Amino acid sequence: MVWLMVKTIGLIRVITLKNRDLIEAHGKIIEKHFPGLRVISKCIDDQPYGIYDDESERKAIPKIIEVGKELIRMNVDALIVSCAADPGVRELREIVHVPVIGAGSASACLALGISNRIGVLTLTGETPRVIREILGNNLVAEASPQGVKTTLDLMRKENEKYIFEAAIQLKREKCNIVLLACTGFSTIGISSKIHKLTGIPVVDPVTAAGLFAWYSTLKGGF
Repeated sequence: MVWLMVKTIGLIRVITLKNRDLIEAHGKIIEKHFPGLRVISKCIDDQPYGIYDDESERKAIPKIIEVGKELIRMNVDALIVSCAADPGVRELREIVHVPVIGAGSASACLALGISNRIGVLTLTGETPRVIREILGNNLVAEASPQGVKTTLDLMRKENEKYIFEAAIQLKREKCNIVLLACTGFSTIGISSKIHKLTGIPVVDPVTAAGLFAWYSTLKGGF
């Protein structure tokens, strides 16, 4: 019966997109895995390359808060900030009355539920702070694909081989799970390919956020 109780999730994209299919890509992933959720997706303004460093994150946070407030006015049951750095999550939690889930903290917590030897696949070679803090000493290695700096770079087919090379590097470091520390990896649907290549579990950040949103909107949990 739980699956029949449809809940509405507001999902904030931290990149400015015009293509409706791309805007809704993360929401569609969540709806596919969790049929009890309906996702409304909205982008922040004037961030054509998303969040890729401290300055772009600083600029994005007030925009994320405004989009979050807009979604709250649409009576959503929870909010997801679809970014592995969890920008604006702490601020939104202070001002809204529904659960606020960050893709970074959700994926880190899920990874910890599976393994204590976690490898992080990131864009810049530096694991987002929120993920690093949660994983602690369980983060044993991190890697990034060559030549990839922003989430848009992940969408170039020629960069797929560099993503695979970075994932294999994590396996060589004896990691027994890979955490994808950018929701752009979710956009290109790379997790199953990495799992097939490496033979180890892969935590997709958008799916992880969906799991926490699904659980948090149940009345009383299990």
